[in-house]
Amino acid sequence: MVALATVLFALSGCGYNEVIERDEDVKGTWAEVQNQYKRRADLVPSLVKVVQGAAKFEQETLKQVVEARASVAGVKIDASTIEDPAKLAEFEAAQAKLSGALSRLLVVAENYPDLKASAAFRDLQAQLEGTENRIAVARGRYIETVAEYNKVVLRFPSSIGAGMRGKKERPTFTGDPANEKPPEINL
Repeated sequence: MVALATVLFALSGCGYNEVIERDEDVKGTWAEVQNQYKRRADLVPSLVKVVQGAAKFEQETLKQVVEARASVAGVKIDASTIEDPAKLAEFEAAQAKLSGALSRLLVVAENYPDLKASAAFRDLQAQLEGTENRIAVARGRYIETVAEYNKVVLRFPSSIGAGMRGKKERPTFTGDPANEKPPEINL
């Protein structure tokens, strides 16, 4: 009995359950990140259709948006993505490509007064801007949650519980230096 009590006490002190709580937090916040990126991807076809209605609109810009959305759709996302730095980097790169293409699309749209005056375009632009904000919030929460998880996994004595569960430090989002400079607007 004393041995069993000692083992139970040791397990409670080694963070065995805390690792699972933090792991589930990471999974939950990751699901929200995916949800917001999906929302953006779902908006893109509508945005492209509205923009295609502007007869003189630059087809190259539209092509880049469509290709970027296709590359996002081609990245396989599953539960292992949040544990594999290479998969997370691939996902992040595809999303950054789409972000850049959408930014260029909105900047180029500034040169088309008829398009900017379209209620459908304005509505889609507002939805897209709102979605970009939601993505930023979801990514921020995910980064915080991964940081808390990694602290539990790396700290002693909870690192013992993490090792018992086979849990390791997780990668998180990194910033793309190319995204630090806003797109130029030429009027």
